[in-house]
Amino acid sequence: MLLVVEALADGPQRFGDLAERVGAAPNILTDRLRRLDALGLVVSTPYETRPLRLSYDLTAPGRELHDALVALSAWGAAREGLVPETFHETCGAAIELRPWCPTCDRPVAPDEAPGTVEL
Repeated sequence: MLLVVEALADGPQRFGDLAERVGAAPNILTDRLRRLDALGLVVSTPYETRPLRLSYDLTAPGRELHDALVALSAWGAAREGLVPETFHETCGAAIELRPWCPTCDRPVAPDEAPGTVEL
């Protein structure tokens, strides 16, 4: 199911494109999309009615899950001494994930946020 979340991170996908991108058989992909929909992580939108054809996209919680997967991937890459895969397109620097306080509009230091883990 996480491959589907990753594939949808770039935006809405039609079933055929998604199947090709994920490399899953249609029955398997259908089952995964239904499960993700039931969990509220994916939403389907019709783009044709006869026959019914759907495009799929991540919901806000689905995008949050994707962000968590990116953080987990960065953590794993750092543990293995690998280069992170996520870069800032403008300058080419690796993106850092940090705790952020939306109220104060600033990064939060580890000593200010008990229970957080630095990546």
